[in-house]
Amino acid sequence: MIHARSGPVDPEPDTSVRPPLVRELFLVAGLFLVYKLGRLAANGHVEEAFRNAGHVWDLERVLHLPDEAAVQSLLLHSHTLVQAANTYYATVHFPATLVFLVWLYLRRPRHYVWSRRVLAVLTGAALALHLLFPLAPPRMLPAADLVDTGRVYGPSVYGDTPADDSLANQFAAMPSLHFGWALAVAVGLVVATRSRWRPLWLLHPLVTLLVIVGTANHYWLDAVVVTALICIAYAVLRPPARTHRPRQAPAGQAAPPATAPALGAYASGTGMYASGTATYGAGTATYGVGTGTRVSGAGAYGAGERTTRARLPGTRTTRARLPRIRTRRTPELPTRALRAYARSGAHR
Repeated sequence: MIHARSGPVDPEPDTSVRPPLVRELFLVAGLFLVYKLGRLAANGHVEEAFRNAGHVWDLERVLHLPDEAAVQSLLLHSHTLVQAANTYYATVHFPATLVFLVWLYLRRPRHYVWSRRVLAVLTGAALALHLLFPLAPPRMLPAADLVDTGRVYGPSVYGDTPADDSLANQFAAMPSLHFGWALAVAVGLVVATRSRWRPLWLLHPLVTLLVIVGTANHYWLDAVVVTALICIAYAVLRPPARTHRPRQAPAGQAAPPATAPALGAYASGTGMYASGTATYGAGTATYGVGTGTRVSGAGAYGAGERTTRARLPGTRTTRARLPRIRTRRTPELPTRALRAYARSGAHR
């Protein structure tokens, strides 16, 4: 008994669609540079950022969204947990996305091109919103009454003076690229992989959402807006089609035999128009006498040896040559055989 694998075989990467490595390095580096310059260009709009923060906070209360303080209170119960959340926020964002792109480039070139385009579109749209709608994070909003966990517990990736921070734009809270990139990574891996456990990749954006809200770096609406943007990107940029390969038997076991021709097939074996024991074949056909059946043998109207059990007037034993039948058309019954059959009285 042959036990086949429960899932399709993981296909080898299609190197014909893999972009040149040097070009991709320059392209990704250029996109990252535009991302950093765009965020810094949106820096400095302090008054507008705090005014927009008040509007977003009030809108969340109108929409009855959960309070960010409820998530942060869970982190503040443990000093280790809040530090782990700060570390996750500071160290996972860029490395996870980079490892994701490298793995796709090496193992799934088609999905790499698709995911890179999605990330580029998403990041470009986010930078445009950062310029048009500067937003102070909830850790800076007095009405939110939240703790800046990065500054209090560490580690922190931001400077002490947000208006003069040259490393990052602290007023670019909406949309959240932390959550947007994490969601793009998870969806890209779910689409590109075949494991039954691949839905677990969605834990990455879920944990990221709890971290960015619990550390008071983003509002719930920041994640809602970036989710809408990535849905638009996926609607415009369709994922590549899956490629399936036939299942293979485990090593040391023979492959299953090819499908045998069914009965009635034009084959050299048992079947209609066969060169063996078959109807219209080169078998032995007998016109029985008094048996109540028309044929008592392995085939009817065979082109091999045909005999009669009783010599009747007008009948004879013949050895016909095998005709070469090329179509499904049924040969007509010989007139002499009809007469012999009628005289035999076998049909009575």
